[in-house]
Amino acid sequence: MTEATVQARPGGRSARVRVAVHHAVGELLAEEPAEALTIPAIAARAGVHATTVYRRWGSVAQLLGDVATSRFSGDVVVPDTGSLADDLERWMGDVATDLADPDVLALMRATIGSGPDGGSACTADRHAQLGAIIERERARGGKVPSVEQATDTLLGPLYYRAIFAGEPASSEWARGLVATLLTAI
Repeated sequence: MTEATVQARPGGRSARVRVAVHHAVGELLAEEPAEALTIPAIAARAGVHATTVYRRWGSVAQLLGDVATSRFSGDVVVPDTGSLADDLERWMGDVATDLADPDVLALMRATIGSGPDGGSACTADRHAQLGAIIERERARGGKVPSVEQATDTLLGPLYYRAIFAGEPASSEWARGLVATLLTAI
């Protein structure tokens, strides 16, 4: 008797629903203000029943958090050039480019406005990336800032300009913040 080979399903209905709903959120945010997002509108755009969306996410805020977490996880690669300054400059340029995308900004603004956990969904991966860069330099024996100091000096101004000032920073400007941070340490 031979053993049957069991393959894991690469997606299935659950994965298709998630992709369709996430895509619908992105489309709707590109077309309308975040305040217009409702579960029934999202479900209709995704081609699923509203109860499916309510059952899986519960609220627009939870759905936006899931979309943001998915969107902002792993999109920016953590460089390893062998130099803290070069790693941070390259990384900041990539983050600035990401934040200049109008679809990214619409999702961030909607997610942040959806509740107290919204900001974390938009920044958690960036904090982890920054922490990895700093830890790698610490392991090399270099002098490093704390993650909090780096976040305040690098990400604070970058996110402020993108989200609140409506003027996403250029990659060059963002990389210039690295000199400010390194001078402070």
